[in-house]
Amino acid sequence: MTGDEPFIAAVKPLVDAMGGEMVPPDLAGPDDVVLSWAGVDVVAVRLPQLADSLEHILAAMERKQGRPLADLDRKAKQEVVRVLEARGAFSVRHGVETVAGALGVSRFTVYNYLNREKET
Repeated sequence: MTGDEPFIAAVKPLVDAMGGEMVPPDLAGPDDVVLSWAGVDVVAVRLPQLADSLEHILAAMERKQGRPLADLDRKAKQEVVRVLEARGAFSVRHGVETVAGALGVSRFTVYNYLNREKET
């Protein structure tokens, strides 16, 4: 990817945030998104599988919190669940189980957090 380095540098934080991978456009697969600049294909973005994306989101949330999600207090865990729901985390197969494991709570607790959010 020796094309437009400023363009690649500009999109890299977004690709990293969503857990994608940047590949040369000539190596793009049918499910990759090719990004063009000034009519020239510059880079292809390989999107993560949904389950991988959830793991990536959880890891990013831990980095942002500066500690494991399981170490957060109840209110902070409820906020994490709210953010994850808004991002579609629970549409992923085993999403509740994955989030419960990361938070160090039961699936039942995650469902309670979700129901609590819907009530307010």
